[in-house]
Amino acid sequence: MFPRVAWHYAAQRSSVHGRSRLQGVLTRDSRLPWSRYPLGSRYASLQAGEDKSGHISAGPDEGLLFFDNVFPLKIQKLIGPSLASDKSPSFLNRIINPIVTGTDPKTVIDKAIAKANISIKATETLLRLNEGGAFVKFTHDGSTPTSEVEKVLQQYLKEQPVKPWWSPWRRMHVGVVQGRPWVEDLFRMPSPRLRVEFVPPEPGAEAVELSQEQLYSFFRQYGKLQDIVVQPPDSKVLPKFAYLDYSKLSNAIMAKSCLHGFVVQEAEGGGKAGTLLRLKYEQKIKAHWIRDWLVNHPRIVIPIIAALVAGITVAIFDPIRTFFVKAHITRALHLQDNKYYKRIVGYATDFIPWHRKGEDDTGMEVVWDDRKENIEQIQTWLMETADTFIIVQGPRGSGKKELVIDQALKDRKHKLVIDCKPIQEARGDSATINAAAACVGYKPVFSWMNSISGMIDMAAQGATGVKTGFSETLDSQLAKIWNTTGNALRQIALDTRQKHDKDAHLGDDEWLEAHPEKRPVVVIDNFLHKSQEGGVVYDKIADWAARLTTANIAHVVFLTNDVSYSKSLSKALPDRVFRNIPLADCSPQVAKKYVLRHLDADVADDPEPQDGSEKQVPSQTRDDLGELDTCLDLLGGRLTDLEFLARRIKTGETPIKAVNAIIDQSASEILKMYIFGIADEEGDKKWSPEQAWLLIKELAGKESLRYNELLLSDVFSTNGEKTVRALEQAELITIVSSPSGRPSQIRPGKPVYHPAFKRLTEDKVLKSRLDLAILKELVKVESTTIEKCETELLRLSEIEGRPAMLVGRVQYLMAKLQKSQEKVESYEGEMGVLKKVLGSEH
Repeated sequence: MFPRVAWHYAAQRSSVHGRSRLQGVLTRDSRLPWSRYPLGSRYASLQAGEDKSGHISAGPDEGLLFFDNVFPLKIQKLIGPSLASDKSPSFLNRIINPIVTGTDPKTVIDKAIAKANISIKATETLLRLNEGGAFVKFTHDGSTPTSEVEKVLQQYLKEQPVKPWWSPWRRMHVGVVQGRPWVEDLFRMPSPRLRVEFVPPEPGAEAVELSQEQLYSFFRQYGKLQDIVVQPPDSKVLPKFAYLDYSKLSNAIMAKSCLHGFVVQEAEGGGKAGTLLRLKYEQKIKAHWIRDWLVNHPRIVIPIIAALVAGITVAIFDPIRTFFVKAHITRALHLQDNKYYKRIVGYATDFIPWHRKGEDDTGMEVVWDDRKENIEQIQTWLMETADTFIIVQGPRGSGKKELVIDQALKDRKHKLVIDCKPIQEARGDSATINAAAACVGYKPVFSWMNSISGMIDMAAQGATGVKTGFSETLDSQLAKIWNTTGNALRQIALDTRQKHDKDAHLGDDEWLEAHPEKRPVVVIDNFLHKSQEGGVVYDKIADWAARLTTANIAHVVFLTNDVSYSKSLSKALPDRVFRNIPLADCSPQVAKKYVLRHLDADVADDPEPQDGSEKQVPSQTRDDLGELDTCLDLLGGRLTDLEFLARRIKTGETPIKAVNAIIDQSASEILKMYIFGIADEEGDKKWSPEQAWLLIKELAGKESLRYNELLLSDVFSTNGEKTVRALEQAELITIVSSPSGRPSQIRPGKPVYHPAFKRLTEDKVLKSRLDLAILKELVKVESTTIEKCETELLRLSEIEGRPAMLVGRVQYLMAKLQKSQEKVESYEGEMGVLKKVLGSEH
């Protein structure tokens, strides 16, 4: 350890070459000898001066020298505030000991004296770890001025440079202390900038502010000055000060150590009483400069922060999200798929005799037997390498999802089902993102951050004028979800690859192409559900599905009710022929078997009678099931309607009563959805009540209508084709296409709608009311035609001379006007009859 030495000050001022110098007596505290340094040289590590006063001094015929580069600079900052205390760590003796490093000031002085033959002797040394130097007190006989001592030492260090191991390119320097040094143990780091304050040497005296030229003459000798900044003339800060910027930190340390407390005499421009120079380090970098720079440069900072956030998200959250998507597809975190859970459930089922099969699966075996060819076709396509889509199209309630997932894919371990309905029906971007993420198991998802980042982006753009990139659009968020899901599907497909396979030498892409049976299956359900409300979601899904298919990552199966699906999917795969399986309603024979199987399901698991008789089932005991054939002709073969019928019959209703209840319910739904509640959420009408009623009335008497014949009617004269398509999307009607692909026929949207249409037309009041509305619309159309003809005839009558060439045009307009007038009269006659019905019937 460096022993502590108390430095006793007895100050007296002497003049050397016209400059004031402070000298005094420097004595050692004999209680703490420096045992490591013999030969009478005494060292001190006391950082606070004599009696912790912060000052050192020298007496007559004594002087002070300051050596730099004795210790590494900023060693105190590296190790911490402990070096500011009187005790220093013992390991410093081994690392930065001046004897070991060759930076011992006494050794330098002894060698310089021997070479220059001057009479001085180093008596005391005060080490300054914070500044990397040491003060050395020396004695002389008075014949050698201190300036000559300084020159001799500087010349020696120039000829014989002392370079310690921590600074092989910077040598040691020395300077005579001309002022009264202030040695403190504060935790302050040296700085290349010095603050020079001009204070009076005695209380009551007046100090003089030195000019830049005067400061330059005093401080340039210690090193290169970069700038001198004087106090502004209008500044009220006292005492007056100036800033000196050195090019090197070591130069600033030397200047402060040698000139602190130096008194500028009157002859040197210091005023009558002189001016005392008080020096301290000033940090050039102001406090909070990082915060201020960040606040003042938003155009640079905000994009950088956005990039960092994106990078952190990719580096941290993307692997987590990929893991959860894989777990969702493979069902690794689902307890129901755990083999041990299945084993326990299997054991428990053996002890539960009343355990039965789910009611939802009852009777479906009949349907699957009828559609066995479709199931096998899908399974065959999934074993082939064909980069195209598989589309299963059929009306709602035809069993598309059950056919694909429960039958065609029941042996497929890795399948992903994406339901477009909750995604499309979500309100707002955040809800849409959450719905899409839930379908694929994408988590964590911070959808709430989208609105917050949008507000930040808007505020930043208003302040800086540029986009920051914080907020992300719905397209980019959905693209991120689908891309992560695609990466997870690819990893799942490649996880089944083994190193010992015969085709292990193939690349990943070639292996995926060669093994279509290893690819996962993506089932996209309810595709194009409410597509008229916006196609952003469906466009993104179609593009993503096209990438999965063309890259041989997964098979993609679309389930849709929309017959115009090819228009949307062709944008994603324009050069492919889709594999399509249309699903129709069940045939009457299959429908009857389905209903009977549903009725017999309740007693299928009952034990056999103990008397040995046959088990009685409802299909054999009920007498009213003979009505079933007639009822099924009315109801049709839609699975949802058949299941509803079977459940009503189970409750004890007769088939005729159950069918009539279903027809009445369907008629009520038609009135509510298509006649009296036709406005969508935005307030725009896709069709009018008159147009919907005309279709209902026409289809009540016919099983189908000609597509083009309907468009020629006056009710559909404006945007007729668009209106018909909207009614098809709403499932009131079904458009049947010809073999060439053009629309040819219009049929009811569900088989049960045909008797429901008849039921509605049998209501005289309803029929009269809606027919009256149709006639009013027709009267408006004819009245418009009459008005146009009258206007043109009036213009023709104003032509002078009435040329003979106008006769044909006038006759045409008159005939057209007469025809329209006759229609109006006919319509008004019918309207009178309908009004009488409305006035007499309830």
